[in-house]
Amino acid sequence: MKLNQLNFHHLFYFWRVAKLGHLTRAAEELHTSQSAVSSQIRQLEERIGEDLFVREGRRLILTDTGQLVQAYADNIFGLGQEMLGRLQGRSVGIARLRVGSVATLSRNYQENWIRPALANPAVVLTLESGLLEGLLARLVQHKLDVVLANETVPADPDRPLHCRFLGSQLISLVGPANSWTSQSLRIPEDLDGLDIALPGPRHASRAQFDALCATAGVTPRLRAEVDDMAMLRLIARDSGWLTLLPEVVVQDELRAGILVTVGHSTALQERFYAITTPHRHRIEVLERLLSGAPDA
Repeated sequence: MKLNQLNFHHLFYFWRVAKLGHLTRAAEELHTSQSAVSSQIRQLEERIGEDLFVREGRRLILTDTGQLVQAYADNIFGLGQEMLGRLQGRSVGIARLRVGSVATLSRNYQENWIRPALANPAVVLTLESGLLEGLLARLVQHKLDVVLANETVPADPDRPLHCRFLGSQLISLVGPANSWTSQSLRIPEDLDGLDIALPGPRHASRAQFDALCATAGVTPRLRAEVDDMAMLRLIARDSGWLTLLPEVVVQDELRAGILVTVGHSTALQERFYAITTPHRHRIEVLERLLSGAPDA
């Protein structure tokens, strides 16, 4: 069967029955007869060449093929609702916000940034992580609406992008509360020979830290280097080593008194950016997040 032979009206009737699990309820929702709905589904099955439902008593159960078709129908008609929401405003359909974040970005920071949208029932969030170049390629292809990063992107006339500065914070040295007192170490002067876990080489703060240590002639004992901030958080919490990271990564452990901040350096900062395309379609919830305004 070719695409132009697929009857989307039949597919829509199937989708509603699959969602509701009942012919009668689907017919009532669609303002038609049960026999008409059943006929539409039979025609779809004939086109596909396979059964989509089996009947168990009074219940309709999706076959394996039916489950596959439903998954695609969810995407097709879900995107249709999303399109109406974007074109006609928030009163119609839903708004899907697709956020990419680099793997080295703190998940706590990402959650804090999207928090105003979490309570909005009209918003569906899609969250992805990966390498910056891959995320930017998806952004340019309109598969993402915004990319959160801890570095800027170079100007490229062939790929114009907007890079908005969201804020910055100091990189901190944290350690277990039962071994260290708050603000007890100088960075990097007091770190020579101490066990330490660091962000991986791809992280912007790592180059800053390595440069500070080289200038001061200090060599900490590297125990782990980790690109993923969620894993670095676990190491900070459970290893007993000192760990260099943005405090937002371990904000819960600091509040709970499991970890303490044992040092800061004004030379170590992480900066956060939101990257978008210049000709993107306006999404109200994204505009509010970019402006820092609370969600309506």
